[in-house]
Amino acid sequence: MTTTPVYNTFQTEYRVRPDDIDMYRHVHNSKYFDYVLAARYDQMECCYGMAMEAFLNQGLGWVVRTVYMDYKRPLILGDYFIVTTSIESIDEKLCRIKFGVKNKASNKLCCDGWFDFVLITMADGRATKIPADVIAHYASFKK
Repeated sequence: MTTTPVYNTFQTEYRVRPDDIDMYRHVHNSKYFDYVLAARYDQMECCYGMAMEAFLNQGLGWVVRTVYMDYKRPLILGDYFIVTTSIESIDEKLCRIKFGVKNKASNKLCCDGWFDFVLITMADGRATKIPADVIAHYASFKK
């Protein structure tokens, strides 16, 4: 069953680099993790107007708690691809981000899944509540 996203979806384009390729001549599975994190970093500033640095300046940081990735087809050297992300849910405990990675030329999905992020206090590395103003800021991106 497909559901309509509640939050806006944003996208970032990249190209497969030689150092992304594994011995099977396609993108190594671990690189998809990097692609999504890079897109989120970019989108936090450009799309949401709340850069990672805003959190770091407050002594806070986002860390990955859980990841689910479903690989469907490979990307190869030189492919251009689009990483789309959207907030699936956010509350005081965690933020779930849905993502998809599509080959730009074929428009076929290569990988999708989700990340659960928790907010931590940088001083001790412990989880902390996501502030109400942050939740409200992200809520402004609901459709």
